[in-house]
Amino acid sequence: SILQEPADKFGNDPSVEMMWAVKAYEHAETYFNILISVDPTKLKLCKLDNELYSKFRGKFKDLKIDKIVENDIKSEEAKQQWREFCEEFNSQVADWNMATLLRLDSSLDVSEHNTIIVPRTQFLAIEIARNREGLNSDLRTKYSPKRIKDSNNEPTEK
Repeated sequence: SILQEPADKFGNDPSVEMMWAVKAYEHAETYFNILISVDPTKLKLCKLDNELYSKFRGKFKDLKIDKIVENDIKSEEAKQQWREFCEEFNSQVADWNMATLLRLDSSLDVSEHNTIIVPRTQFLAIEIARNREGLNSDLRTKYSPKRIKDSNNEPTEK
């Protein structure tokens, strides 16, 4: 797929940026639909859940993850810490650095105002922690699964 090609091959090609945005949104919607369909405390996101959680809470023990303040993960100091954390898993987490949408407020749905773009490893670490710490557990009582459109703009049940 074109999304597997090196980024420097494209520069700032708007069509490639749009494909990444669509893929990130589809992932966010699919993940949210899973969260509201099963007990998130029992959900396993990848084979490294235990290690990601342990290292995340070891390195970011005071980070509030129920309602993330963007500056807490996007400041220069935080970005450096996250870069080091994510790079630890670069050979173990598939698409470890892929742009992924993360909900800022764990009690709310995916929306333009409630998401930021983070590397896949950062998304996994925070969402594994939210699941294990029960922060995603009330979502099933507030939301029901949505029909979303795939990249061909066809409705799919996710």
